[in-house]
Amino acid sequence: MSDRTPPPPGLMISAPASGTGKTTVMLGLLRALVEDGLTVQPFKSGPDYIDPAFHRAASGRASFNLDSWAMDEGLFGAIAGASEDADICVAEGSMGLYDGVATKGRLGFGSSAETAGLMGWPVVLVIDVGGQAQSAAATALGFKSYAPDLPFAGVILNRVASPRHERLARAGMDRAGIDVLGVLPRRGDLTLPERHLGLVQAVEHPDLDAAIAGYAAFLRENVDLPAIRAAARGLDKRMEGGRLPPPPAQRIALAQDAAFSFTYPHLLKSWHEGGAEVLPFSPLADEAPDPSADLVWLPGGYPELHAGPLAAATRFMEALRRHAETKPVHGECGGYMALGEALIDKDGTRHRMAGLLGLVTSYEKRKFHLGYRRAVLGAPMPGQEAGAVLRGHEFHYSTILDQPDAPLAEVFDADGGPVPETGSRRGRVTGTFFHLIAGEDAGA
Repeated sequence: MSDRTPPPPGLMISAPASGTGKTTVMLGLLRALVEDGLTVQPFKSGPDYIDPAFHRAASGRASFNLDSWAMDEGLFGAIAGASEDADICVAEGSMGLYDGVATKGRLGFGSSAETAGLMGWPVVLVIDVGGQAQSAAATALGFKSYAPDLPFAGVILNRVASPRHERLARAGMDRAGIDVLGVLPRRGDLTLPERHLGLVQAVEHPDLDAAIAGYAAFLRENVDLPAIRAAARGLDKRMEGGRLPPPPAQRIALAQDAAFSFTYPHLLKSWHEGGAEVLPFSPLADEAPDPSADLVWLPGGYPELHAGPLAAATRFMEALRRHAETKPVHGECGGYMALGEALIDKDGTRHRMAGLLGLVTSYEKRKFHLGYRRAVLGAPMPGQEAGAVLRGHEFHYSTILDQPDAPLAEVFDADGGPVPETGSRRGRVTGTFFHLIAGEDAGA
């Protein structure tokens, strides 16, 4: 990336906590800015792999994760370079503004605040003022003063019950010296459907474009869009030396449907820019991976919700087994589960999977698995040599009942504690429960 052209200005849409309405604000803002004729580059701070698909639907551009825990500065900068031809960047935070990996290492490691600071993006804090009025200003003031060097644009007050409620909340913000950029009346219809990993996938929303158009109209009525645009800032120079990691193969057959959809956009970008051919196919439609592919990659998703149709997809399963006889296959999370011997659904029904690994998983016996992962490979996997150190993220509810194959890696959480989900390997087949974000030397 050249340092002669500064990056476009940007903003970080964040909140004190999850559930405050920042995704609704994000989608409405993206669409409203696009309707105003701007080229808008969306980003997601942190490892979430569901929100970026919604961002793309709202903006018409791929949204990329920026993750200061999993990515070194070079890779972080290379991904941020996707904004080169944009007029403005808008990033959505994860959890609360300062929430990160705080038990060991630097405070707020991997937080939305850290992403905003690295990019020089002022924070727009979405505050749910339900059940309070002037007290919301104390929250806003605390967030503004907690990190004095972090640029702070102002607040959007959400779920305001009445004109009187607005006056009281505004009075508190005026006293605290906090700019109010918008006031959103309380409405019960501005929610996105959810399931066990968060929002339903964008492709499954019954009328997503109409919903986003409604969010944009709602924001136009209640938010000062010119003030938000004027608040956008950014670094004066780009991060230097960044590059995307090379693709793991030349021809990659990639499963893509409602059961397998969680592929990080920056990895797809790196595969395409590295000259790889990505050959999508749908296991749910019983499509076989392209026989000329050098690698079959099964990403994460929701196989536990589609176990019956997957087990019945004999054309897909047989082609996958044939491919594994001579060429590599890799699965992440849901893809890993599909490579196993069996998957038990929420009703306790056992469904036979590909049988390329001995893994047996159960969604009936649910346990929440969430967090960053650092993996030291004990054997190679596609695109990575034995001994490589990888960073990723794990997020699922399924429990391992049997894992008889050799472990693929030693896996640790963000604090360095060992994690029992080590992944598996058998022949040319590998799988992990973590979703790969980057190698530790990526971008070097």
